[in-house]
Amino acid sequence: GTMKRFRRHGHESQRDKHKQDLYQFNKTVEHGFPHQPSALGFSPSLALLAIGTRSGAIKLYGTPGVEFMGLHDENAAVTQVHFLPNQVGMVTLLDDNSLHMWTLRLLFVITDLFTATFPRIPEDYVGRRNLECVEALHENPLNPRQVLIGYGRGLMVLWDLDRQRPIQHFLCTQQLESVWWMEDGVNILSSHSDGSYCQWTVTGEDPQTEPEKQETPYGAFPCKAISKIIHPPFLIFSGGMPRASYGDRHCISVIHSKFHEALDFTSRIIDFFVIREPSALVVLVEEELVVVDLQSEGWPVIQTPYLVPLHCSAITCSHHVSSIPLKLWERVQAAGAQQNTHYSRKPWPIIGGQNLSPDPPQRDLLLTGHEDGTVRFWDASGVCLYPMYKLSTAGVFLTDADPNDNMNQGSEGEWPPFRKVGCFDPYSDDPRLGIQKIHLCKYSGYLTVAGTAGQILILELNDEAAEQMVEATVVDLLQGQEGFRWKGQARLDVREEPVLFPPGFQPFALVQCQPPAVVTAIALHSEWKLVAFGTSHGFGFYDYHQKNNIMVKCTLNPSDQVTMEGPLSRVKSIKKSLRQSFRRIRRSRVSMRKHHATNALQEINARLEAEALQEMELAPVQRKIEARSSDDSFTGLVRTLYFADTFVSDGSHSTPSLWAGTNGGAVFAYVLRVPSLERRAEDPVVAHAAKEIQLMHRAPVVGLVVLDGKGTPLPEPLEVAHDLARSPEMHGSHHLLVVSEEQFKLFTLPKVSSKSKLKLTAVDGSRVRRVGVAWFGSRTDEQLESSLVVLTNQGELHVISLPSIKMMVHYPCIRREDVSGIASCVFTKFGQGFYLMSPSEFERFSLSTRWVVEPRCLVEAPLQMRPKNPSSPVHRDQPDGVPTEHRSFNSQCLNDCGCALHSKLAYDLNTTASTTTEPRESLALERETSHSRASTPRERSARDHHLCLLRPNTVSPPNPLHADQPLFTPPASVRFTAAT
Repeated sequence: GTMKRFRRHGHESQRDKHKQDLYQFNKTVEHGFPHQPSALGFSPSLALLAIGTRSGAIKLYGTPGVEFMGLHDENAAVTQVHFLPNQVGMVTLLDDNSLHMWTLRLLFVITDLFTATFPRIPEDYVGRRNLECVEALHENPLNPRQVLIGYGRGLMVLWDLDRQRPIQHFLCTQQLESVWWMEDGVNILSSHSDGSYCQWTVTGEDPQTEPEKQETPYGAFPCKAISKIIHPPFLIFSGGMPRASYGDRHCISVIHSKFHEALDFTSRIIDFFVIREPSALVVLVEEELVVVDLQSEGWPVIQTPYLVPLHCSAITCSHHVSSIPLKLWERVQAAGAQQNTHYSRKPWPIIGGQNLSPDPPQRDLLLTGHEDGTVRFWDASGVCLYPMYKLSTAGVFLTDADPNDNMNQGSEGEWPPFRKVGCFDPYSDDPRLGIQKIHLCKYSGYLTVAGTAGQILILELNDEAAEQMVEATVVDLLQGQEGFRWKGQARLDVREEPVLFPPGFQPFALVQCQPPAVVTAIALHSEWKLVAFGTSHGFGFYDYHQKNNIMVKCTLNPSDQVTMEGPLSRVKSIKKSLRQSFRRIRRSRVSMRKHHATNALQEINARLEAEALQEMELAPVQRKIEARSSDDSFTGLVRTLYFADTFVSDGSHSTPSLWAGTNGGAVFAYVLRVPSLERRAEDPVVAHAAKEIQLMHRAPVVGLVVLDGKGTPLPEPLEVAHDLARSPEMHGSHHLLVVSEEQFKLFTLPKVSSKSKLKLTAVDGSRVRRVGVAWFGSRTDEQLESSLVVLTNQGELHVISLPSIKMMVHYPCIRREDVSGIASCVFTKFGQGFYLMSPSEFERFSLSTRWVVEPRCLVEAPLQMRPKNPSSPVHRDQPDGVPTEHRSFNSQCLNDCGCALHSKLAYDLNTTASTTTEPRESLALERETSHSRASTPRERSARDHHLCLLRPNTVSPPNPLHADQPLFTPPASVRFTAAT
């Protein structure tokens, strides 16, 4: 044994080189919608959109595929983002009063700091109260040397930057919310806290005490503040709703000619802006980005190609399918297109940068199951996670939904003229609809989805709408066991009349488990036309060709009484009462009865709903498994199911079989007799018990894989028939790999004798949480190797070789405290993976050198800032504090000066797209910081009356930056001091 330590150096280095050829860990792109957005910015010259978040992240987006991100070191919310005009640079303001400048090297130097003071304010206007803080700043669109400054108290001052003095004062009596200088340079709009807006004219007459026009759009009764207003060509403002009736609505009103609409969003409005060509309104709300086409009749919404709210309803599970055949892809796409006819046909208006990524080598689908019983199909082939199709399972069942609940359109003649926009809708009609498991066969087009109340639906793809009955086959998993009484939720009631299903996946069979517990495992074999399912009480399998159940096995132990409680029993009553409350609120709105709910009540309701949702989120049963003990009450829970054509009874005849692994470390094997194709419709499928394994350490079995005679995992059903995999090696013995939470154990078949094992280190309490088979290959060699990919409860990824079950590499990936992130992880067949980094965002990662999906793009400076001499030498020095070795994404700080920003793109700032980086190049993005903290009440009061103005000086344009240079570097530093 001791000699093994002294291996030849050459062998070791060769093995290390082999690992380097196959494995490389990168976090590559973030899909979905940023968690808790707090600021919005747009550059018309670059056509780039920026979103800042409460955690200090900055994300930039252009044309689909152009995106990158950064992170302020300060854990503070981004409150404002401003692009520098005609530059590839921007300034961010955080809520800790710090300013951060992000800019190209040599582009900007801050040279001057102005303090403006206003001596000529009439005494009777100021009175004894101060002017409060600066609420608004706006440049004269025709003369950037004039700035309009608006104060909270209502005063507006027109300031001349050159002569350092006020030109005109506008004295308003209402609290000021925002200002807008119209394009003619003469007219100014101000919006106010009482729901009114005023129009003022720049005349030189000083002071101006009365506006030209004052209007309260939603009139007679007290209204909420208009927080922002813009004009022309359309008059658009946020807020202003009648306080008593609609004070809790999140609305933006659009008025043009005789058309007037109040766009009604389901979450709080953060900010909005208008793109002039093509005319579109871009609105950032707390849970989604909505773009409204202002050119087309009816002002339809434009479908977003990225930033899609994955959490329209809370995600409860995920399933990834690689290399989708073109025929299936086109059929799913066609079904989805029929669901999207209400969207605008105009192209996406945010088109900055160039996407240089090659076309994806294959078509990949990510399926997400949701709490409202929907399954959403996403195109996960490239950088943008694009919505393709949505399947709803709720139509099969009778739910608590009220048929009169229609919030989508306001009734005819309603005032304000509401129109529901956006797709975020966190309210589920019934939590039992929640999807827990999904399995799609890409060859046959069969899909099976399983839910929270023991329901398993089998669906097939149909290009036409069809009306059909869905009859339930009830399966008793208790098998007459005495002394057990189910205390959890009731099963869902199935509709007894035919249901019209739209084109797409349509259910044709339903299995209902009794007791109706959460379905914890499913397996689909489309060649044998069988579906296996398991809950905390046992497992069974169903013949969906003949529509009958074949076999049931109860796995309950006499001590498993807790499994009769059901994971939903504690939250069911609160969820139901909440749903009824929300429904009452919605109905009262629709019928225009005045409904007044205080903010406090809304917050309590939202918090209770969130807590109830959290109980449901991400396979609720798994959380209870975390603290396992010898008398664990969930030992019978079925964790994994697996169909295999292998040697179970003897070594000379292979036979179809079903394998099941439980939480108590037991593995059950059943031999199946599947009739020949000619007799498949008449003869029954027969099953009988063949083997039972009990692991000594009794750890939950989380994965089962059969390896063929060459040590390769068996192919998927129908994969060989479609010539996409070689036939399994049936000469030589097969092996069963049992993956428990604590170890990997290889058994010979059919004898089931232990051959080898690998223990996961128990020192740090590591447990296997997710496991999958993946194929790896180097960039140069066509040959692929199969390996096991594992995620532990410590958030670490391990790659384990097959069939030798040796640890190859391991990488930290997810914070160990992020339990829901770990529980949400899903692996792809080719060494990539996804996990929820927040309820609305997937982080995508890759363990493979060969298959990596990440942004590669080009952003060029506007024409007037292009280098005049592209052949001049390039200065390649690294800026201070940016280490050159950081090439892959890393959420830690990248340098010493408190900047953890990096571009997730390969960037090239040459004027042509000829030079690009290798796919995993990442470039540092830097920013300069300036703090302006007023520490005493006197200083704060002083700052209220004064304004600091920065004047950027443009210097000569930079030389072209090559791809191995950092993109963003700090300018000269700026420091603010409070005026005294």
